[in-house]
Amino acid sequence: MLWHRKRPEPAPERDLIEPAALPLAFDEELFRRHMTTLLEAAQADGGIAPYLESLHAKQRFVGGLLAEAALDALDEAGVEALLGAMFTTRRKLFPVLVEMGAAATAAALRELLYGAAPLAGRMSAFVARLPIRDGDGREARAGAARLRRAAHDLAAEALHFLDPVRYPLMTRWVWDDATMSGALREFVRGADQAARLPLDARPETFEAARRWMAAAIEAQGIYRDIPFWIDLVKAAAYSHYFRAMTGGVLGSDFSRSGGPEESVKKLLGIEPERRRGKSRVKRVMGDG
Repeated sequence: MLWHRKRPEPAPERDLIEPAALPLAFDEELFRRHMTTLLEAAQADGGIAPYLESLHAKQRFVGGLLAEAALDALDEAGVEALLGAMFTTRRKLFPVLVEMGAAATAAALRELLYGAAPLAGRMSAFVARLPIRDGDGREARAGAARLRRAAHDLAAEALHFLDPVRYPLMTRWVWDDATMSGALREFVRGADQAARLPLDARPETFEAARRWMAAAIEAQGIYRDIPFWIDLVKAAAYSHYFRAMTGGVLGSDFSRSGGPEESVKKLLGIEPERRRGKSRVKRVMGDG
């Protein structure tokens, strides 16, 4: 199902994720609708092939940067480049990781990616290691919470793009059980009328959703690049969800977005490179 391409790196058996039993039904017609939206949006860029190649290029870049043998050489420029490839982290986390220092950041990433503890625990421990302080007052605590959510997304993207076959994409835009929001709502019929859905954010639940989508994609006659096809369909679904929730106004992070194809590329961090010397990373602390 997900195993048609050779793995980017051998992965330890401890991180074989057994899918949970899904507590609700995903809808095949909704899936086909979002697949159609994706394919129609991709026509603005000459079809789906450039999207898939961009995701492969991102995987090669992230996989090279985070390979176990390469982590000792991770410096501040490498940290900035890593964040620049990750949409939900690039405007928030760089000052935190500068304070932490490249060596400590590399150590935290090493434990996340190659440690022996269970996967969910490693993700939580990674967030806890970052120097994020609550401070005084409601605004300071809210800012710290935003940083921790971005740190979770950094952990999720690092795992996924190190090995997209082994690790599903577990970012908050895919599913956030604290806010009951994310792309997975868009595959549940009637979800727009439900305040809560019985979905949690365990790796096993993300994997169960991914296995269902892999089968739905194969039913369309697609058998290559399945993990990245899943990412793309989920990004198209989330773009639709977020536009519906905001009346078409996507907010500051999407302020330069055009159509759905631009939102998909932003969410997955595969927009065209900026001119030389222009970074997408926000270097000064702020809400961003």
